[in-house]
Amino acid sequence: MPPLAVRMRPQSLEEVRGQGAVLRPGSPLRRLIEGYAGPAGPLSAILWGPPGTGKTTLAHLVATNAGRKFVELSAVTAGVKDVRAVMDAAARERDLYDRQTVLFLDEIHRFTKAQQDALLPGVENRLVILVAATTENPSFSVIAPLLSRSMLITLGPLADDELDQVLTRALEDERGLAGAFTLAADARAHLVRIAGGDARRALTSLEAAAGVALDAQPAGRHTDEPVEVTLAQVEQAVAHAAVRYDRTGDQHYDVASALIKSMRGSDVDAALHYLARMLEAGEDPRFIARRIVIAASEDVGMADPTALQTAVAALHAVAQIGMPEARIILAQAVVHNALAPKSNAAYAGINAAIADIRAGRGGPVPVHLRGSGYAGAARLGHGEGYSYPHDDAAGVVQQQYLPDDLAEQADYYHPTERGWEQTLSARWAQLRRHIRGR
Repeated sequence: MPPLAVRMRPQSLEEVRGQGAVLRPGSPLRRLIEGYAGPAGPLSAILWGPPGTGKTTLAHLVATNAGRKFVELSAVTAGVKDVRAVMDAAARERDLYDRQTVLFLDEIHRFTKAQQDALLPGVENRLVILVAATTENPSFSVIAPLLSRSMLITLGPLADDELDQVLTRALEDERGLAGAFTLAADARAHLVRIAGGDARRALTSLEAAAGVALDAQPAGRHTDEPVEVTLAQVEQAVAHAAVRYDRTGDQHYDVASALIKSMRGSDVDAALHYLARMLEAGEDPRFIARRIVIAASEDVGMADPTALQTAVAALHAVAQIGMPEARIILAQAVVHNALAPKSNAAYAGINAAIADIRAGRGGPVPVHLRGSGYAGAARLGHGEGYSYPHDDAAGVVQQQYLPDDLAEQADYYHPTERGWEQTLSARWAQLRRHIRGR
């Protein structure tokens, strides 16, 4: 018997749960499914969304609702030869039977550029209607010519009430569990929670939990009463929620970005959540440590100089220790970064200085600052007029350090009034007045 998730795949638009925005009447995807032709269609489509949101289901509906021929390929196993075979078969279907072919290509992000190029003639001439599915951002994983010839349709995770409806239908429908089981309220809530918007995961977990509940029944049980699936049985069947995270795809960058932004925003709980998410997904702890080091300078900076020390120490310690103990070291560095006062003044300062350089500003180094430790330097006047700060009682002298064209306008470093930088703010203002005489 096929898995519950396969048996419960919607066979009509009325059975589809979620994706109301992209399936509204008159939308391109709905018109494609309902078989509208003529001058306005049909168009190929790239379905982008997380697992279990209906990409394969919608592709089947595109084919079956309009009486089209359906061909399915997986980018994991298919190659250019397979694509060309589909195109040849599609041409025969069109010429002999006047029937369109829908090519469903799962995981298109795994296709190389050359393999995707092979799709272009058939899509451009509408020899096939391509319905491609991907969990990765198509902007990074699908070639531009193919994107420009297709509709990009973004699918979102199912809401909790929509997942609840999916579970109810699976319990009651003849294709599903046919009324043989009921779900305790807390068990249902747990299934919805661990599914994370993924209908396939919800149904797979339900099927596993139903098996546990059936095994728990006394031997020789003979009754028509449905078997109740309890929370304990769900927890036994699904010991741990799978982490939705692809270390090679855009989710890798999304979760890393969320970690950085949570530390920047000083939310320790959120930062630890994203750290845990990355670690549980098997992310390289050295990658995480490097991101923390960058954040310690970019977002904390001189407001708490010890944050960088903690981050660098964590970077070295993680490399020597490894998992699982590295999680403790990373957590300490994340907590330090999140709780530290924040300043991006050093980061903004170097960016402003680089902007001046790229704009062509910054003339020759002043003569008195030029190196004088080589033969001929004195003849050129290098170092002449340089004031040695240590000869002054304050250790600071009035002197021009910037090139002439920037001496009056360079203003890169703006310390904040947070943390240790509050002290630096007053000191820099005093030093600036002393050095520049203004």
